[in-house]
Parts: sequence; structure tokens; C-alpha cells
Amino acid sequence: MKLANKVALITGGNSGIGFATARLFVAEGARVAITGRNPKTLQVAAKELGDKVLTQQADVTDVKATERVLDAVNKQWGNLDIVFANAGFHEITPIGQTSVEQFERIIRANLTGVFFTVQIAAPHLNEGASIILNGSVQAVLGIPGFTAYAAAKGGIRTMTRNLASEFAPRKVRVNQVTPGAARTPIWSLIVPTEDAEKELEQRVSRSIPLGRFSEADEVAKAVCTWLRMTRPVFRGLRSWLTEAQPELRWERLFTGAHERLLANSNAFAPCRCG
Repeated sequence: MKLANKVALITGGNSGIGFATARLFVAEGARVAITGRNPKTLQVAAKELGDKVLTQQADVTDVKATERVLDAVNKQWGNLDIVFANAGFHEITPIGQTSVEQFERIIRANLTGVFFTVQIAAPHLNEGASIILNGSVQAVLGIPGFTAYAAAKGGIRTMTRNLASEFAPRKVRVNQVTPGAARTPIWSLIVPTEDAEKELEQRVSRSIPLGRFSEADEVAKAVCTWLRMTRPVFRGLRSWLTEAQPELRWERLFTGAHERLLANSNAFAPCRCG
């Protein structure tokens, strides 16, 4: 088992990519703490993942809650070897229809919350630990209607490099995974029905050489790839999981879906993972 006796923290580990990564970590022998806001999905995750998992209800935007999580993990298992800052959400933020509160809520969850997760975890990291941030191709694609989310994920790209330099003296590596179109609950913002989901997946899949969305399990394997790269040179890097999607074609394929979304933005609730 590649992660035997390792201790990991995954924010937003109760669904999607976070849950798939927790499941893989457990299979590889790690003890894993997962956080999430939804007590029901946390309970389901705990039942499936077994006794090597510690579940903690916490919102990534709540610094005090994150501090309690780290204290609980440290008390039960000691210091951390892995931090996967995965939790986040997106919602539509079109020009002319976005409030200050909405914009700041997205930045707080997807950027500020990531920074403070890392900062609070820092005193609890073993030498040689690995920090992995979850990014997004939204940082570079220029898809209309998601400016706040794209700005936050662009910040994650920059944060990865800065944190890598800051943690280097401690021999702690900081890297990023950058998923493209992955089949996770986050798509429910754009696809409120099963039929709409199938339609959007078919549309976007035309720009993907593999002809399909990636699965959350495949992104989880990419996260594990960073853990196997233990040489100091592997820090401040990003793994792109976009299946070589051409950016212009991606945007063109999304245009119809986003025009409909922008026209009916009040009908969609925000999607939160974790």
C-alpha cells in the first residue's frame, strides 16, 4: 500500500472529486479526515469508507471550524502527511446581475478558504508532507458568466507557486490538479435536470479527444500521482486534466448552454461541493 500509515485531510471529501480521492487514499492504506457542510453526505461517506476515516462537519469559509478540524485530526492521529484543499463551489455571476455578497462568497470559498486551510494546517504538517490544491480550467478558458469562480481559480494557480516557495525550506511540496470536464455534482448549476446533463455532456465531449467526461476517480488518481513524486523538484507544478481540450472550441461548445443559463440565471441555485 503506497500510503500506508499516512495521515491525510481532504476538504469537501463528502462528494465528487474529494470523496473519490478519500476512497482511493483509504484503499492505499491512509487514514483520512474529510470535511463537508452536509451531515447526510458525510454520514454516507463515513459508512462507505470505513473506520479509517474521520468525518468533520465544517464549512471551508469558517476559520474557527477549520481550526477545530485540525485539532481533532491531530488529537486522533497526530500530524498530517497530505492536505488536499478541494472544497469549493461555483455559481453564475453575470455582469449586471451579481451582488457584492455573491461575488465575495465565491472568492471566500474557492480562494480565501483554501489559503486559510493551508495556513491552519501548516503547524500540523510533517516534514516532507504534500499539499495539493484543486484548480480548474475555468481559470484560463474565459467562459462567460463565471468571472468570480474563474478569478478564484486563477488565484489558486498563483497561490500554488507562492506556497511552493514558502514551504520549500520545510521540504513540504505544494502542487495543483487542474480538472477539465469531470463528472461531479458541480455540474448541477448548469444542468438542473438529467436530460440537460446528458445534452451538455454530449456537447462538451465533442471537444475532448477521449470523447467523454473524465470520472472523479480519474482525477483522484492524478492527485495520487503527485504523492508519488517525492523529489524536491516536483513542487509548484500543475497537472492538467483537460484531455487537450482546445480552449476556443470548448468556449464555442459552451456558448449555447451559457446563453440559456444567463437568460435564466434566477432559476438556478448555486452548486456547492462539500
